[in-house]
Amino acid sequence: MDAGTFVLISLAGGASLLLYGIRLVGEGLQRAAGARLRHLLTTLAGGRLRGLVVGAGVTALLQSSSATTVMLVGFGVVLGADIGTTVTVQLIAFNILNYSLLVVFLGSLLMAFRGTTRALGQAVFGFGLLFLAMKLLQDGMAPVRDNQLVQEVMVALGSQPIVLIAFAALFTAMVRSSAATIGLAMAFASQGLLRLDGAIPIIFGANIGTAGTAVLASLGANVEARRVAAAHVLFKVVGVLLFLLFIQPFAQLVASTSPDPARQIANAHTIFNVALALLFLPVSNLVADWITRTIPDTSTPQLGAIYLDNRVLDTPALALGQATREVLRMADLVLTSVRQTIDVFRTDDEDLLRQIVRRDDQIDRLEEDIKQYLTKLRIQSLDEDQAKRERAILFVITDLEAIGDVIDKNLMELAEKKRRGGHRFSERGWEEIVALHTKVVENLELAITAFAAQDRSLAEKVVRHKANINVIEREYRQTHIGRLHEGLRESIDTSSIHLDVLANLKRINSLTTNIAYVVLGQS
Repeated sequence: MDAGTFVLISLAGGASLLLYGIRLVGEGLQRAAGARLRHLLTTLAGGRLRGLVVGAGVTALLQSSSATTVMLVGFGVVLGADIGTTVTVQLIAFNILNYSLLVVFLGSLLMAFRGTTRALGQAVFGFGLLFLAMKLLQDGMAPVRDNQLVQEVMVALGSQPIVLIAFAALFTAMVRSSAATIGLAMAFASQGLLRLDGAIPIIFGANIGTAGTAVLASLGANVEARRVAAAHVLFKVVGVLLFLLFIQPFAQLVASTSPDPARQIANAHTIFNVALALLFLPVSNLVADWITRTIPDTSTPQLGAIYLDNRVLDTPALALGQATREVLRMADLVLTSVRQTIDVFRTDDEDLLRQIVRRDDQIDRLEEDIKQYLTKLRIQSLDEDQAKRERAILFVITDLEAIGDVIDKNLMELAEKKRRGGHRFSERGWEEIVALHTKVVENLELAITAFAAQDRSLAEKVVRHKANINVIEREYRQTHIGRLHEGLRESIDTSSIHLDVLANLKRINSLTTNIAYVVLGQS
């Protein structure tokens, strides 16, 4: 085999192994993170700095800034995601290539276990492949290291930063990994084939390329994903343009950080992204406002799901996070209907009644959409915690849909019966209905919060309230019967409606308690 063929095979095989290793690391770490990662993905409503930290942490786990930025709303998260992706590059730069097979061996041993240990083993195995890939790339390029023609070509490319930026951006968009592109640059640099002034444009291009991946992934997605993708591109392109103006001082700064060429490239990637975060974080709100105006939400309200994305089904933690967002949206619709039920009985508002009935169609559709989405998850790809979470979501949406049916098919029919008959509850009877309704609403709010936060103490409180509400419902039933014995006309006219309203509110609370039991069963 001649030297040229050997180099090509080494480059192709090493690059493929590098990409596969990055994938294994990401999958292993996100499985090991389990509920913690899912909780981060569903509680990102904090400030810019919090978003920055969370974005960096989540991306360090996923090893994919594209996946994070497409899925999450918040420009601080975008900046943090860009910092997080530098973790992989920094790890690759460690000079432990000769121990790559040992790392692979340790990872394979850990993968023999179950649960979190197996997931961590997969990540360690992936890191071993990363180091092995770098060794293959370096050894493969050794035969051409002293080739005069190769050296002249690399020097010529180094003097064409725009060409290198464009090539690196295109390659990164194709392989969907800036770490892979920069890893290749590090392999070239370690053999003396690529100088720092040529590597920096490649770093810039890789960063633009990963933003381009987010843009492609956002096509056809909801407006939030498109806005985040646009922000990502804006940050990267403006950042690259600014750094190009000071590329020589930047190169000198990076060169002073380490004598090792590979570490210099890793440091340049990190410094670039940290500097971008520090530069854009203070103005992220202004950028957010501008992008919101530039990319307005022109879509019509959707009957079905808006957060579920089939493109992240291969990443269970993300998919379950999206499903959880949709469950909370469904829960908010159910809670709104429960709250408005009392207004329909109070005002006999036919329009509001019809609105609640139509909302139940949306609740039913969401239940079906979430269920169908979760069935697309490959069971074998879920760890124990994720499988438990999937079952919990299915149970919760079933209970929420059942609450919607109680409102639509029972309470709204009773409200219509009251309205058409021109009936009025007795003053004392109405006070009792309002009091029971208030307690049921409060318990439902607690149950939804318990599910969102996975809070056992709140779930236990919901369960305790069930017994109290049952006692209150029996007491109100007895006092209503007492008014019937007294011959109170309003109580006689509304007796069947009154008792059925109490029974259906009790039924809603029973379904609410089921949600709390789900939290207690999976926490």
